[in-house]
Amino acid sequence: MTDVVILLAAGFLTGISTILFGFGGGFVVVPLVYHLIAGAQPGQAMHIAVATSTALMILNAGYASYGHWRRGALRRETIIPLCYALAGGALIGAFIATRLTDGLIRLLFILYMLLTIADCVWRKGFLQKTARRPLSAATLWLGGPGIGVIAAMLGVGGSVMTVPLLRRHGYEMKYCVSAANPLSIAIALMGAGMYGWLGHGKIAGAGYLGYVNLGMLAWLALSGMLGMAFARYALPKMGDELHARVYVWLLVLVLVSMLL
Repeated sequence: MTDVVILLAAGFLTGISTILFGFGGGFVVVPLVYHLIAGAQPGQAMHIAVATSTALMILNAGYASYGHWRRGALRRETIIPLCYALAGGALIGAFIATRLTDGLIRLLFILYMLLTIADCVWRKGFLQKTARRPLSAATLWLGGPGIGVIAAMLGVGGSVMTVPLLRRHGYEMKYCVSAANPLSIAIALMGAGMYGWLGHGKIAGAGYLGYVNLGMLAWLALSGMLGMAFARYALPKMGDELHARVYVWLLVLVLVSMLL
């Protein structure tokens, strides 16, 4: 029962982070599921956490994307053709993850968080918006697949790379976050499909689709919808610079939770 309460609370927070920051769930769900499942599934806990997080992003990011579309907050140039490059990279990333050990995936997750936080804080162009410029062909077709690989391999949906990427190209945080959700759908569909297929028969016990824990997914998705509704209708709007700073502090909190 305690685990269910924790999952419901985490799902609610995940829904809020999906609306405010485009996370889709990965940075809350991966550490949580890892800690809850580590004792029951030694050696596979990180695989399950990443796979379950990736599957959750389909639902959370899909719902959030619909809301952003209804409000006219999506810009075509921030999504097309970047989504195709991300989806292709996600297939490779999910395949690589199934070949890595649990401990290595956890270490890569921590290193990834450290690098992302350092990049946002010390490299110019994130905390203060710069002049807008289009995405280059190299960014789309080299950087895009790279983001997809890392996002699916670590279960983070790509938002923590696509938001800074678009931010440094001069977009306001609200457009960066709005774009992160449909971009996460492209990654999550490919990644979850691979985790379901490649994980078939690898996990002992009922309630799994490959590496995806279906019970945890259901509780997280249910409370996530409530969290998204709460964020959309109850929370005040943040200014652009404050939005960027809170984004970084949330990454720091997730890093601390994973280290502990």
